Amino acid sequence: MQLRVATNIQVSTQTIRNRLHNVRLRSRVPAKKPKLTPVHKRARRDWSARHSRWTRHQWATVLFSDESRFNLMHPDKRLSVWRREGERFNQDCVQEVLAYGGGSVLVWGGFSANHKTPLYHIQGNLTGARYRDEILGPIVIPFLQQLGPQATLQDDNAIPHGAFLQQQGVHRMEWPACSPDLNPIENVWDHLDRQLRDNHPPPNTLQDLLAYLQHEWQNLDQQLLRRHVQSMRRRCNECLARRGAHTHY
Repeated sequence: MQLRVATNIQVSTQTIRNRLHNVRLRSRVPAKKPKLTPVHKRARRDWSARHSRWTRHQWATVLFSDESRFNLMHPDKRLSVWRREGERFNQDCVQEVLAYGGGSVLVWGGFSANHKTPLYHIQGNLTGARYRDEILGPIVIPFLQQLGPQATLQDDNAIPHGAFLQQQGVHRMEWPACSPDLNPIENVWDHLDRQLRDNHPPPNTLQDLLAYLQHEWQNLDQQLLRRHVQSMRRRCNECLARRGAHTHY
């Protein structure tokens, strides 16, 4: 309708749809990305320029880390069923969901080109003190010490612990805000989420969900993680080519 009004051309909706299909245009749900301001784009571009020439060896010294939340069930997942009139509420035609989504599990993890940390279960709110005492101290610092003197921590810089990390001799990578597409661990979270969605039967309790995630994390192929790390130069170059806008990652 908007196209007809804008062009003042009388053409049927089906004709418009056919023409769009002919040029391989399809109706799709938009990809969800953080909103980027000009300041964000400039910071992303500058960061990518500083790191676009890093070698694989340099990227291999980086511990990429983040936390992610996984839902017990996915009531928002769109399903279709074939049914006859009057069968709407038949058991085979109903998608059962838990009240309030059934709850969720928040986990933290990290990996480098050759190793990965344990998957840590975050219970409750992750305060700055808890991040330091439960993750940085017992997990991150020993991991980085094993990587060697050139090891670098990548996180979103949201929780300020620069002084503590400096005291521990840890180098923290400056990270541009609103840039999950530059962090390869986001691809790993997506991988785990797809595995969870495709798992049959799905976990029934939060304990089952956590056990499932820890099992899948433990069995992640290190070659897959290495390929994600080795994609960093391509991510930087694509971000530069798009002048700081979203990449396809």
